[in-house]
Amino acid sequence: MGRLVRILEGRFGRLVLSDLGPSETFGAQTDPVILMQPGDADLVFLNPGESYTASAATRLLALHAAGEWLRTSFPAVFGPGEVPFSQMREPITPRIRRLADTLAVEVLNDRFVSAERLDFMLQELLLSIVETYLARRRLSSPAWRGSRFEDSRIRRAIALLRARPNKELNMDDLASQVGLSRSRFYDLFQLCTGFSPRAYLDMLCVEAAISRLSSGQGKIAEVSAELGFSAQSNFTRFFLNQVGVPPSEYRRATTKDQADDTPPQPPQLP
Repeated sequence: MGRLVRILEGRFGRLVLSDLGPSETFGAQTDPVILMQPGDADLVFLNPGESYTASAATRLLALHAAGEWLRTSFPAVFGPGEVPFSQMREPITPRIRRLADTLAVEVLNDRFVSAERLDFMLQELLLSIVETYLARRRLSSPAWRGSRFEDSRIRRAIALLRARPNKELNMDDLASQVGLSRSRFYDLFQLCTGFSPRAYLDMLCVEAAISRLSSGQGKIAEVSAELGFSAQSNFTRFFLNQVGVPPSEYRRATTKDQADDTPPQPPQLP
């Protein structure tokens, strides 16, 4: 199992950040596990009873997904008797890479993370995984059947929100783009995702901001402008309301914590 760094628990199951040494093993028991490694080009998927052995020292972010949480969202994929993952390794997409890296930052800085934001990011991760790896392979038994994300118009709206998180986005225009009236769009979006369209966009903006701030790339004013804020002060107020600290303090804290908790490196040969 290696050295436990952090663990967070919720209705989604357990999110575990740990350091594994060479040849150490990580296993799935009764529920599926999704493994994410910083810098790795692949995701690792474990069905119940399967295990993964590290070839070198590595840091792993592991989602031990609760069966009930999975079945509620995607019954056709994670229902009783289903084997959801046909391949253990899959090439990671840029979107899932950003999500995984942001989740790792949030877990490491767990004093800042909220249950709502964590639930949102894990829902986004699960939805992205089903879209990217599972839905295309289930032509005879569609992955969306019985899912609360079954409505393709809402999935398209989510894709449009993800493509460019921006506070200036007009929700009436978004509703029109997916062929729904404003009121019907709001009702369906809330039913499918558990969030209003505006709250979903806010979460995407926070996720994007955390990704940029924790990487140390770009000035805060640049992050603010990219996310559509008319002034940096408005972005600072928004981030403070969402996360609990100003963006400058979050950047300092994450940079310090990452330096203090560097994952193990493979031994260097002479």
